Amino acid sequence: MRKVGDLVLIYYMGKPSVYARIEAIEPDEKDGWYRVELLVLSIPAQYVKWILKEEYIDGDTFTMGGIPLRLADIKMEPTLKLLNKLGQGSKQESKGYKDKKKNIKKQNSSKVIDLRKHKKDT
Repeated sequence: MRKVGDLVLIYYMGKPSVYARIEAIEPDEKDGWYRVELLVLSIPAQYVKWILKEEYIDGDTFTMGGIPLRLADIKMEPTLKLLNKLGQGSKQESKGYKDKKKNIKKQNSSKVIDLRKHKKDT
């Protein structure tokens, strides 16, 4: 089952609609049902509470007022993982990866300038 802090993509009528973060999952009075509090990341952001079965929390389609909804996973890869994938390809891709890595190092490296050399004798 998903847990507090997970990000989900809410599908509305079969189409991706809005992102949300799970804020709380608590058991409901009815067996097998849970009160799920979501922070919907819309403008403005808003809190909603839905009463859902575990399978709905895990991604099965359900309806509210006859409208189909679904909570889906968000597929994201960390930037470093993507850069490492670049480095594992052909030699040309590997060269591109090394060039990108050098550029990143150049941008992040600092240069020490000796101000005494630029001082005017007075």
